[in-house]
Amino acid sequence: MNKVGVGIVGSKFAADFHCDSYSRNEHVEIKAVAAIDNLEAISKKWNIPDTYLDYKEMFKRKDIDLVSVCLPNFLHHDVVIAAAEAGKHVICEKPLATNIEDARHMIKVCREKNVKLMYAEDWCFAPPLKRALEVVKEGSIGKVLYVKAKECHNGTHSPFAKDKKSCGGGSFVHLGIHPIGYLLYLLGDEGRNPVVEVTGKMTGGLDENYVHKGNGGEDFGMGMMRFKNGEFGFVEGNYITVGGMDDKVEIYGSEGLMKIDLTFGSPIDCYSRKGISYAIEKTDFTNGWTKPAVDEFYNLGYVPELAYFVDCVRKDLKPFYGVDGSAGLACVEIVQAFYESNATGKTVYGSWA
Repeated sequence: MNKVGVGIVGSKFAADFHCDSYSRNEHVEIKAVAAIDNLEAISKKWNIPDTYLDYKEMFKRKDIDLVSVCLPNFLHHDVVIAAAEAGKHVICEKPLATNIEDARHMIKVCREKNVKLMYAEDWCFAPPLKRALEVVKEGSIGKVLYVKAKECHNGTHSPFAKDKKSCGGGSFVHLGIHPIGYLLYLLGDEGRNPVVEVTGKMTGGLDENYVHKGNGGEDFGMGMMRFKNGEFGFVEGNYITVGGMDDKVEIYGSEGLMKIDLTFGSPIDCYSRKGISYAIEKTDFTNGWTKPAVDEFYNLGYVPELAYFVDCVRKDLKPFYGVDGSAGLACVEIVQAFYESNATGKTVYGSWA
């Protein structure tokens, strides 16, 4: 296979960074994009030759090998199933689905149709976190004992992410899914969910939220995970953090520790009285001192992530655990267990382990 033909489903934020990543890859041709709006803008920006209002019509094309699903969470299941039935390999944005049953069905159909289902957890490819994993594997901080990880910002603009039903929850599934996914990659076994218990605490949605009273799901969520080998993980996802998206990971070992700052780790310190055009995602303003991101899409892992998935198609590789369908399912299982723990006030023990 010389070049991989790609079809994009969706036309907003996630579709944009998929297009950005594909545009840097000499092995890719974006053939078409399907969406119900914003088609003219995204096709013009990325020079995409064909547009469709109906993604099923796009899937009939023989020159599309790989589909990027960049849609609201509740649509992931149906589009992945349609792509698989059309014989297309699939990249699905996080979370894999809004419930466990849909996630399992997606894996089953993709397996039956012999197509690759790739789960887009960009943290597994973020250069700082990949370097951290190398340090862990070489034993430089000893045995990993505890990991603390979070993704937080001041709130989503998507009406679908604000709706509990279409999102599958609130800030915890929307943001906390990243640290959960990375901990599975860091501490998990190939193909198996390594988490044996979870305990979660969250705000209650709507009037019970701290800040976002119009959101059906929680605007603050945190929880503790225990892994089968004894490690603990603390994860957080909230919409109450002002000042820009705050992604951090701390890894504590028996012989050392690491602290990784994904979003405020820029080597640039800038002071501007007028403000600059862009600093990092979710900043309210850029006056005064900021740390402007340097190639944000690359450093958050999107570019190497999509390059890896393209190679999986080109070279017929099996995606590693962390970015395959089974890891996507495990993330949904764990998030649902956290929600159950919050609702019951009890620790939930993993029947999936």
